[in-house]
Amino acid sequence: MSSHPAPYALPLSHLLLALLVAVIWGTNFVVVKIVLETWPPLFFVFVRFLICFLPMAFFLKRPAVPWINLAAYGIPIGCGQFGLGFMAMDGHISPGLVSVVLQTQAFFTIFLAMYFDAERLRRYQWAALSLAALGIGVMAYSTWGNVGKDVAPGSGAGVTTAFGLGLALLAAMCWSMANTVAKRSGRVNMLAYVVWASAFSLPPLLALSFIFKGAPAMLSAVQNTGPGLWAAIAWQAVGATMFGFAVWGWLLARHPATAVAPLSLLVPVFGLATSAFFLAEPLQSWKLSATGLILFGLALNMLWPRLMAKRTQSVPIAPPAT
Repeated sequence: MSSHPAPYALPLSHLLLALLVAVIWGTNFVVVKIVLETWPPLFFVFVRFLICFLPMAFFLKRPAVPWINLAAYGIPIGCGQFGLGFMAMDGHISPGLVSVVLQTQAFFTIFLAMYFDAERLRRYQWAALSLAALGIGVMAYSTWGNVGKDVAPGSGAGVTTAFGLGLALLAAMCWSMANTVAKRSGRVNMLAYVVWASAFSLPPLLALSFIFKGAPAMLSAVQNTGPGLWAAIAWQAVGATMFGFAVWGWLLARHPATAVAPLSLLVPVFGLATSAFFLAEPLQSWKLSATGLILFGLALNMLWPRLMAKRTQSVPIAPPAT
């Protein structure tokens, strides 16, 4: 009688840590939306990364990678993923949907791997990509009626426009670019890597905020911010960025990626749920359908290889002929 290894399971304490990170990242979209009611989006991102860089750079040694590598990671993350993402949430798309659309970075990362590393897309990945693309198509079709409409920033959590969807997709693409750069960095302290790379996003973020919003808007945001909002802004750097990335990297270094990565699918679940609860974001049928298609595609891309590996292990090996 043959036996095969049991499925890999995270220790309970590590599973709880991963769930905590998913909760922090998912609920953080609501926090961002609240801050955006007072702060210009790019200036908000600038202060977030400034808080992330300045204290920690004195305690964490710069990773042993070229400066150009840090810049190639920091600019797409700061100006792209967060800059464009926050601009999208500034009255153009609901926070819950942003939490879903950003997860399409997994597919953009696959495309970049195909281009730079000559990786081939497997059949299950084509199926997963088709499901996610169908979900994005549902979103685009449902928001197409808002094209050309002037949607004022801060006009509500339920507003979703084609422009906002486009910004969110560009943010996901920038995240995938940063993933590709990080992959080529080798084994580094991910927390130190994120902290030092943050420095390169600061000048363009400040310059772009000055161009689009102007100094008076930035100064007004600082003057009209009380302790509660400052705590929310600090949480962006300390909780969502430094703690989240450090714990997630720590878990990935100790366990198979197939055991950790699927838990990231909970991020948009918490994002949608908290946005609906705290911001009264409406969960229309098209939004739930599109979200389901994207999440199912992501789950298929993450879990299919693991399921096939288990199936292969469970097939009994015939004894040699005598």
